Amino acid sequence: MIPRNLTRPLLAALRDSPVVFLQGARQTGKSTLVQALAKKEHPARYVTLDDTVVLAAARSDPQGFISCLEGSVVLDEVQRAPELALAIKVSVDVNRRAGRFLLTGSAGVLHLPRIADSLAGRIEILTLWPFSQGEIERATEGFIDALFRKKPGVPSKPGEDLTRLVGRIVRGGFPDALRRSGEDRRRAWFTSYVSTILQRDVRDLANIEGLTDLPRLLALLATRTGSLLNYADLSRSLSLPQTTLKRYLSLLQTILLIQPLPAWSSNLGLRLIKSPKLYFVDSGLLVHLLGGNARALHRDRTLLGHVVENFVVLELHRQAGWSRTGVRLFHFRTHLGREVDIVLEDSSGRIVGIEVKASATVGAEDFAGLTVLRETVGARFVRGIILYAGREAISFGRDMHVWPISAIWSV
Repeated sequence: MIPRNLTRPLLAALRDSPVVFLQGARQTGKSTLVQALAKKEHPARYVTLDDTVVLAAARSDPQGFISCLEGSVVLDEVQRAPELALAIKVSVDVNRRAGRFLLTGSAGVLHLPRIADSLAGRIEILTLWPFSQGEIERATEGFIDALFRKKPGVPSKPGEDLTRLVGRIVRGGFPDALRRSGEDRRRAWFTSYVSTILQRDVRDLANIEGLTDLPRLLALLATRTGSLLNYADLSRSLSLPQTTLKRYLSLLQTILLIQPLPAWSSNLGLRLIKSPKLYFVDSGLLVHLLGGNARALHRDRTLLGHVVENFVVLELHRQAGWSRTGVRLFHFRTHLGREVDIVLEDSSGRIVGIEVKASATVGAEDFAGLTVLRETVGARFVRGIILYAGREAISFGRDMHVWPISAIWSV
């Protein structure tokens, strides 16, 4: 079993929260992780709602089901029985001992109002993504923490060449996909994965029978990764009413298949109004939906640029789960079109801007967006980083740097 870097914050949450919810897309390794914890670090009874008999019992008598579970309990795939939330609340209100319930779900808890509302103030939420590159290399990344230090240091290793980087991107981070020995076998796994997601998870959550539009939507979103979310354009392209489109997009977020990146603004209210960008939870899945492979990415540099950006954004989302510097991720865009791909903001409002380039060359003009961001946030600006496909770390001034993309998992 590959150690998961989320283990430390997960155990910390279990030490002081009565209910912990571990969410993540299907097949990211949630069950494997919680079963391992239940056997050793956090002794607990493991119960899965994927068992049809257990599920029937939970649905028919939620209060009785929960009252029979003594001690610490792991409830796997709890989104299949949201009726349990109120029973868990009642049980926790009687006994608020830390670590009583470790819940997992292949749906985001904030999109499950019966669970989120019932357990408000009693629950801590963590997200398990597919493997990060550091986890694959058996290392805990400290890239985000380094960016916010006074002196971040310089990556000590030369960057990886483009061939190796593309290999990482195409492989992705789903545990079962990583075990597949070749391109054809990975493609078969991703095909089955998407089919299972649409046929099971979406139908369970939304009771949608006609799923023919969702594969088309996924394929179209794959071509728009890293673009601003434009409902009108997507609606026209798919000949879908915007109300239906918004419902489908919400479902894809609920099952944690796509990840929005909200817009950053100094006006907190505007962050909720400005358009987000959408990214896929895994670069291997994205490449599959695009019908591509390593050769296609080398051949089409525009496509490579979009896929590399998706790869970097989601690697940073993974690291944010265990980084000691609590950060939120945004994108930045002015009304004149100046952009920064990723904005990291810590709890005190400090800002780090990151641009992603799939090329091995960088010039002063590539810092234009970062310069505008620095002027916008003033003293809150810590530094700007361009992550590129080159091998050397280069300074472009006191607070502007160029680092290899591989610094994300080697720092």
